[in-house]
Amino acid sequence: MTTTLPTTDATERPYQSYVYAYPHKTAYAELPDRPALHELWAGENKEALQLYAHIPFCEVRCGFCNLFTRIGAPDELTTRYLDALDRQATAVRDALGDDGPVRFAAAAFGGGTPTFLTAGELERLCDIAEKRMGADLRAVPLSVETSPSTATADRLAVLADRGTTRVSIGVQSFVDGEARAAVRPQRRADVEAALGRIRETRIPVLNIDLIYGIDGQTARTWLASLDAALAWRPEELYLYPLYVRPLTGLGRLTGDAGAEAAAAADAAWDAQRLRLYRTGRDHLLAHGYEQVSMRMFRRADAPHEGPDDHACQTDGMVGLGCGARSYTSSLHYSFDYAVGMGQIRGIIDRFTTTGDFSRAEVGRRIDGDEPKRRHLLQSLLQAAGLPRAEYRRRFGSDPVDDFPVELARFTELGWLDGGGSNGGGSANRTHRADTTDGDHLRLSPEGLAHSDALGPALFSPAVRAAMAAYEAK
Repeated sequence: MTTTLPTTDATERPYQSYVYAYPHKTAYAELPDRPALHELWAGENKEALQLYAHIPFCEVRCGFCNLFTRIGAPDELTTRYLDALDRQATAVRDALGDDGPVRFAAAAFGGGTPTFLTAGELERLCDIAEKRMGADLRAVPLSVETSPSTATADRLAVLADRGTTRVSIGVQSFVDGEARAAVRPQRRADVEAALGRIRETRIPVLNIDLIYGIDGQTARTWLASLDAALAWRPEELYLYPLYVRPLTGLGRLTGDAGAEAAAAADAAWDAQRLRLYRTGRDHLLAHGYEQVSMRMFRRADAPHEGPDDHACQTDGMVGLGCGARSYTSSLHYSFDYAVGMGQIRGIIDRFTTTGDFSRAEVGRRIDGDEPKRRHLLQSLLQAAGLPRAEYRRRFGSDPVDDFPVELARFTELGWLDGGGSNGGGSANRTHRADTTDGDHLRLSPEGLAHSDALGPALFSPAVRAAMAAYEAK
């Protein structure tokens, strides 16, 4: 079984792939030379690093989830996992060296569900970040993911005390029937109680994740979920389109291997998701939120206490845990990747018994024009767009010259403003007064709406081939 590749025709499907990292892990491969971490990090700029710790445990696995996580942690597995994380952090901090300043500018705990850990285990996780890695969690933005069932008062108290500035909670829907349709067992009453506990901690930023495109969802129920979320005045909201992917719960219910292809071919579902996206976008804009990307909306008066969408692609990412990526300027590396529960369990078990974390084993070199593609992609998918002068300073060339076919096509489709040497762009420019200066590339509203087609259209042929060769497991 192979993964589904993004099509080269960006007009065929509006929902091809969420490009939250490029290249995706399915383009990674075993590194035959197993480079030493201290060699990879030598000469890198380490004055503004990002720290990410991955906790691969959840109480349940939602039907749409293809993240690297397992259900439950029997036989003191969390203790063994944190022991391994401690060993890894010691090796990674040693690899960062002392040849110059090593400072962390931001930190995040993700998963899985980091608050699956007990309050005491969360204390230990923070200690690893601070005492082993040297990250001052009270001095930098710290974002932590949670869930309604694990956002307990004692856990939240630890997070608040250790300097958490942003908590992100996956709600997905405030309508109990829709949550069940997404194979997410929860009750609205429990969600509301968890939100109340989070607000009581006075952590500066609350983010709520919602999903559109769930079976049975209508514009009315979607607005009901949005209004239920807005009642808590969250500083941030993420609106995610539903995907049905192989090896997930929903994928098995709909035929597994053919589920994604079948869903992608369903024009009615595509149209429904686009309608719901536009409904949600317009509703949030009318309620004082600013659009940061296709998915991310921030309340106009909210503090910036966490990384924006593109931060996970920044060079200088230091990942801890068996599901975390690390990024240097020349190599992205991690551990083996899987979606199937049996495979994930095996990878976690191997991680907990690893003694030597001094080398990178799985990853992908970032060479040729890949740095340019990453920079263009991660900038273009943000509402703020890409200043062409910034690109020229970094690479000594212009993005319009480097990617003429792709950018001309996006401009032709009305997805891009400022796409030509004299500004280019579409007729749909009224959403923002400053989008049409010729030295700036920004997506139009329709371009943002089609981010999940536009992003994959920028993948290089080599990355496409590697993703096509990946065997789903």
